[in-house]
Amino acid sequence: MERNIGFKERRYIEELRILTKATALDCVIDDRFDRVIYVIRQGDMGLAIGKKGDNIKRLQNVLGKRIEMVEHAEKPEDFITNIFKPAEVTGIEREGDTGPVNVLVRQRSDLGIAIGKAGCNIEKARILCRRFCGFEIGEVFLPPEDA
Repeated sequence: MERNIGFKERRYIEELRILTKATALDCVIDDRFDRVIYVIRQGDMGLAIGKKGDNIKRLQNVLGKRIEMVEHAEKPEDFITNIFKPAEVTGIEREGDTGPVNVLVRQRSDLGIAIGKAGCNIEKARILCRRFCGFEIGEVFLPPEDA
């Protein structure tokens, strides 16, 4: 997927590298929810977060925005699972070859986490899946009761 990273995003990625020694593959400035979403190179998540979240706190102070991080994964299913953490994703279903991808979560409490306050988490998933996977996220569901 082709991703255009602007000057401000590159500056934020460099700021993350300087403060944490971690590598970000991408950075999304989401003005709607007043946050910066970093996609962190696989294996660098611990470095990026820091002890007790210290690096995230420092970065939030420097940038003046809420910071969210998602660990990249090569397989789209693994990447989607990472995006929705800490909600527990149990399955991913695609409607045909070109339809949206629906996400199944384990239990009702995971449903609220996956959607997020005012839909912020599902919106993050939609942005990142468009940029990295080339498909849309549809809905988040609980598994059927009889399953």
